Amino acid sequence: MPRNLEPFRCEVRTQREAASVHPVGELDLATVPVVEGHLAELQAAGFEHLTLDLRDVCFLDSTGLRTILVWDARSRADGFTLSLVSGSPTVRLFDLTGTTERLNFVEASAARDAA
Repeated sequence: MPRNLEPFRCEVRTQREAASVHPVGELDLATVPVVEGHLAELQAAGFEHLTLDLRDVCFLDSTGLRTILVWDARSRADGFTLSLVSGSPTVRLFDLTGTTERLNFVEASAARDAA
């Protein structure tokens, strides 16, 4: 089955004080609550370093972008780290919206090491 036809899923990995949330599929109005739920659970559990791995996100709408910006602001206010691993479809959206410089992007290998 081609990747863009796969049903949405969200994988979570944890290691010590770091955790990674890896959505696969479209990150939009219908799927953002799943990602937000995982991020909220991980933050409530005390993880200090959260990574949102967007490599397998084939579509990111304004709801997904807003969620990322809200969680970025929350991380700064609440003292935990939110890092992003960008995927090729999402890079253009971050560039177009001027948010690339504002967000904390990391390489995939760094994200793997953290979680």
